Amino acid sequence: MRLAIAGAGAVGRSVAQLAGDDGHDVTAIADSRSAAVDPDGLDIDAVLERKDSEGAVGTADPEDALAAEYDALVEATPTTLGDAQPGFGHVERALERDRHVVLANKGPVAERYGEVTALAEDSAGEVRFEATVGGAIPVLSTIEDYGPSTITAARGVLNGTANFVLSRMAAEGLGYEHVLAEAQDLGVAEADPSFDVEGTDAALKCVILANVLAEDREYTLADATVEGIDAIPPSALELAREDGRTIRLIGEVAGGEIRVGPRLVPEQADLAVTGTTNIVQLETENAGRLNLSGRGAGGPETATAILADINRLPRPDP
Repeated sequence: MRLAIAGAGAVGRSVAQLAGDDGHDVTAIADSRSAAVDPDGLDIDAVLERKDSEGAVGTADPEDALAAEYDALVEATPTTLGDAQPGFGHVERALERDRHVVLANKGPVAERYGEVTALAEDSAGEVRFEATVGGAIPVLSTIEDYGPSTITAARGVLNGTANFVLSRMAAEGLGYEHVLAEAQDLGVAEADPSFDVEGTDAALKCVILANVLAEDREYTLADATVEGIDAIPPSALELAREDGRTIRLIGEVAGGEIRVGPRLVPEQADLAVTGTTNIVQLETENAGRLNLSGRGAGGPETATAILADINRLPRPDP
């Protein structure tokens, strides 16, 4: 399958590097200021070397990547809120050309889900977005396989940065600011960590889960009740430990409501994952509780979910 990739950060780069292993050709890749396009397939090593040395993937305009010959667009630009641009516009253009879309960008399916599904209904292309919830963890494909109507609730630890911070605070008795600085030094947290520690990232993932599970309405971030971890003192974690519990940032979708915030959980509970590990629990009508756990972020991890989605798409006619 021929792929165009919008976004040349860690996820876009990893998709480009791994696509050939699954028999796909990357015919276009764009960053925020340039693009490289070749209908016969790009030399990915050369493109990424140029990105590293010159700060641009090529000499073409980013718009040229969207107009290129491809079967599926991989949308891996940064997540934005509200109008979800430019990601939503990329999705719209691809579907209007009857091309498939595979999303790592959470914005379009968290903030404009109804519009995305309406565009897909009018297109010969499909939209898939496994990578938007839980990185490498097959959360959405499990829901698809079981049937959304059989899932009664979903909850979990959905942000690795917040979980790393809480895990270190609990284990070492360290303060929030100290651990956050450590996380930034290790590359676990961004220079501006607000998206993660304020709960926004986890909330977006819960909104996407709610949209997938809903039968009669659409959700956006405005429908979520969100509280972050930045105000939790070490003393709260110490008191929790004395009672055999710990604190985790938990997102939950149940009863038509979306809630994200710090919660007390038993130290030995499934939800008490440590480090950057994520976990999602699905409550089902007939199969009980399903625990899905693994790496919730990272370039190769997220690219693995994207390529799994690509491999689920119908192949183009020869």
